[in-house]
Amino acid sequence: MSEPHVLIAGGGIGGLTLALTLHQIGVRATVFEAAREMRPLGVGINLQPNAVRELMDLGIGTDALDTVGLPAREWALVGLNGREIYAEPRGLEAGYAWPQYAMHRGLFHVLLYETVINRLGPDAVRMGTRVSSYEHLPDGRVSVTCRDARGDVVRHDGTLLIGADGIHSTIRAQMYPDQPPIHWGGILMWRGTTRMRPIRTGSSFVGLGTHRHRMVVYPISHPDPDGICTVNWIAEQTVEPGHGWEKSGWFRPVEIGSFAHEFDGFRYDWLDVPAMLRASDIAYENPMIDRDPIPTWVDGSVALMGDAAHAMYPTGSNGASQAIIDARVLGQSMVARGVTPDALAAYDAALCAPVSQLVLRNREAGPFGLLNLVHERCGGEFDNIDEVIPPDERAAFVSGYKQAAGFAIERLNVAPPTIPPGAKVAAAR
Repeated sequence: MSEPHVLIAGGGIGGLTLALTLHQIGVRATVFEAAREMRPLGVGINLQPNAVRELMDLGIGTDALDTVGLPAREWALVGLNGREIYAEPRGLEAGYAWPQYAMHRGLFHVLLYETVINRLGPDAVRMGTRVSSYEHLPDGRVSVTCRDARGDVVRHDGTLLIGADGIHSTIRAQMYPDQPPIHWGGILMWRGTTRMRPIRTGSSFVGLGTHRHRMVVYPISHPDPDGICTVNWIAEQTVEPGHGWEKSGWFRPVEIGSFAHEFDGFRYDWLDVPAMLRASDIAYENPMIDRDPIPTWVDGSVALMGDAAHAMYPTGSNGASQAIIDARVLGQSMVARGVTPDALAAYDAALCAPVSQLVLRNREAGPFGLLNLVHERCGGEFDNIDEVIPPDERAAFVSGYKQAAGFAIERLNVAPPTIPPGAKVAAAR
């Protein structure tokens, strides 16, 4: 019998984490990435403690993570009047056994890529190679058709195929040829970074504004000796249905002046949003989009993960975290069941239904849904938030999201490792 070999379509955060996981449990893996070179693209993301735990179990600790971000200390929602709606500590300061990290997505992506190359070797990631289709072979294995960096059409055979090729996944499109188009709920986002002093605790994630018109602000680097750091910001606005998200393009560079005036009223003694926006060199416009849930992520020896399986609104800071969890649960299933379709079925049974519910929950604004409640009960204006939404109700609302997203502290801190130290798949023992 030939050595098990897992093919991974897509070298994003999920695909690279899966490659590291498979190496950890003794399984050969090859990643096919369409981009010709790995560049630090994107701006800020948050990794929840459940995902950071998995990275640490992979040997990627705080020394490495501190080079691409910093531990988050607080999560807060603030109304358009500048008054606090809800705040709580995060990560270690909340009592988790692992930190939450705010980081530069592109720098973290490159960190994962370099770790894969160092551990698996330079041939483990085939850059400039796009998987266009798959075929089930008579012996139960799978074959993929790719176009490589030279433009040649080539085939690769493997034991399993994992589609980690993002929201535009060709693997998912073959699995579900009649799937609905990408879903857009009417929200446009403008993303950027500004060098400035951080607000509140110095490492706070702050959602500010209303349910239809808000900012998200948090630092993604440690401060320099002068106290200046890189602060990530996301400006969001719900627009008229006729606008059409297709007009926005994908992560399209735009001038700050094309949207900054929409946030002129966001001025407070603790944060001047217009000044923050003007201090940024560039912004990127993107629609807030996701895909409708599907009944299963698996087709025999083929499985989806990450955005290919469950693209979701970024309202809960959970997209990248869930991709990491996907990779680890896939590894856990292979340890228990081998590099087999049965392992993919177990992964699907564990995650597809609950994560599909999380996708729908994020459409309802995730934890930012508190802003919706404030609007419904007082139109967004209040003097005392306790008279609008009692403290226990606010805490329960946020706690419910943590439970759904898999990082409730009372469960996470006592959970055994997803993959025990030294665990290998049966054929690799």
